[in-house]
Amino acid sequence: MMGSAGRQLREQTLETNAKVLIDFVRTIPGQRRLCMEEGTLSEWLCEVLEPHVAELVVVQPDKHAGAKNDSIDAWNLASKLRKGDLENVVFKARGRFTQLREAVRAHRVTTADVVRTKLRLNALYRSRGIHGMGNEIYDPDTRDQWLPKLPPARARMAQLLSTELDGLCEVREQAEIWLLEQAREHAEVRRLTTLPGIGPVRAAYIVAIVVTPFRFSTKRDFFGYCGLGIVTRSSSDYERDERSQRWVRRQVAHTRGLNRNRNPLLKAIFKGAALSVIAQTDHPLRRDYDRLLQNSKPPLARLTIARRIASATLAIWKKKEEYDPAKHCTTDAK
Repeated sequence: MMGSAGRQLREQTLETNAKVLIDFVRTIPGQRRLCMEEGTLSEWLCEVLEPHVAELVVVQPDKHAGAKNDSIDAWNLASKLRKGDLENVVFKARGRFTQLREAVRAHRVTTADVVRTKLRLNALYRSRGIHGMGNEIYDPDTRDQWLPKLPPARARMAQLLSTELDGLCEVREQAEIWLLEQAREHAEVRRLTTLPGIGPVRAAYIVAIVVTPFRFSTKRDFFGYCGLGIVTRSSSDYERDERSQRWVRRQVAHTRGLNRNRNPLLKAIFKGAALSVIAQTDHPLRRDYDRLLQNSKPPLARLTIARRIASATLAIWKKKEEYDPAKHCTTDAK
């Protein structure tokens, strides 16, 4: 506990128990401001403690050199909260999207499990020099013809993985049904499905992750959150001019890339949406993509399309309107 002047007033270790935590917070006089690191319990702690404090902030842990332990980290967070110097703040408010967020989480976890099991099954065949299986080893109707090519022990392992895959696929279907049911209940999701390359699943993911578009004052802020923000990195920027003997900026191309501090799911969604649009030869954004290829490389052209879709997402969500190609297909998302 730190005072308004930065004085360390009290340090105490508490049991991970809702009643114990609430009782302790209530003993703190005056205005209470609480900061914690993002983790497994942070969402639950927000629900439990938010009604009892004036401000609650969740942040991603910083990576820094030097001594590190729970006490040092806690005092550092308290000091940064007092000075308003916190970075990487995590948005935790869920409101009416609680069910949708849980459905998205279930769909994401079950999809990852299906992919993981498929990779294991595929690796089992490749480890024996077997190729050309395609999707036949995943299909219950065609997988049996591949089992005799494996040694008995490996064949038994393949059967177990196939059984696991069948169960996981069924669970994923149930998760997707739940996700689509929740998506239909929210006008925001239905509105985002009018975007190019954005179906109900991707729209549900966007709404569940972002929650409110007003977290971002500009589209550039949203690009950074989605991992679509362009950053430059340079060194030795100045050199001495031989004529004037003055230091001038070097005229060299700077290394460019995308920001690494981002939400990877949103990045995958918008880049996937760009690929879906590019595959449609008659779509206006596909024609824009073809024009971009005349002056840039395919990865940069795809990035531009992804940024346009992200920009349109933020705009129509804020304005509560459906996607209009006349507005969003011809303006570069710079």
